[in-house]
Amino acid sequence: MSFSEVTLFLLDGFKISLIIFAVTLIFGIPLGLPIAFCSMSRFKLVKNVSKVIVWIVRGIPLMLQIFIIYYVPGLLFEFPLFSNIDKYMYINYGIADSGRIIAVLIAFTINYACYFSEIYRGGIESIPKGQYEAGYVLGLTKSQIFKKIILKQVIKRIVPPLSNEIITLIKDTALANCIMVCEIIKQAKELAATKALVWPLFYTGVFYLLFVGLLTIILGKLERKLDYFRS
Repeated sequence: MSFSEVTLFLLDGFKISLIIFAVTLIFGIPLGLPIAFCSMSRFKLVKNVSKVIVWIVRGIPLMLQIFIIYYVPGLLFEFPLFSNIDKYMYINYGIADSGRIIAVLIAFTINYACYFSEIYRGGIESIPKGQYEAGYVLGLTKSQIFKKIILKQVIKRIVPPLSNEIITLIKDTALANCIMVCEIIKQAKELAATKALVWPLFYTGVFYLLFVGLLTIILGKLERKLDYFRS
């Protein structure tokens, strides 16, 4: 295969990586907020349950979580849900790996939502209580204080750690190949197995580097815009 053919073949896999990346952010970023509020809840049961869930998700490797999501329904209930989705979508619509991709998206979204929740919690709790008290003195409600005073400061404080997680996410998409999802690393492995080409496996690093570089520029500009909120 020529260099251009290999590049196009790997790009097909990188599209899957980008889909996993985008969907995880779209669902994981907002989902992390209610989890954070639950972790800060005054109700001990809600707070403790939330913290235990976050502890478990953060403590178990993401690859193992993918295995759990994909295989456990079949092992416990003798109903291979995602395998059946794979077969149905391929037979009826010619779309491969649908069930596997859905399993990966569920695992990634839950995992990153828990990480994001801890970032949110840390940002919110880092704001001095005196600012809440000052807001009450001015006659603001709790929600008004959060929206007009606290939120802007929290956003400024959480952008750097969120940026790190977002950059880590694009690299973590390579874990999807553990259940044979055809992302870019899986595509490179296929070339190694069928065409005896090893160099494409190393070439995949270029795709990640370029995308991480683009993310770094975008997130860096976002941080500079938020310098307005610097205390």
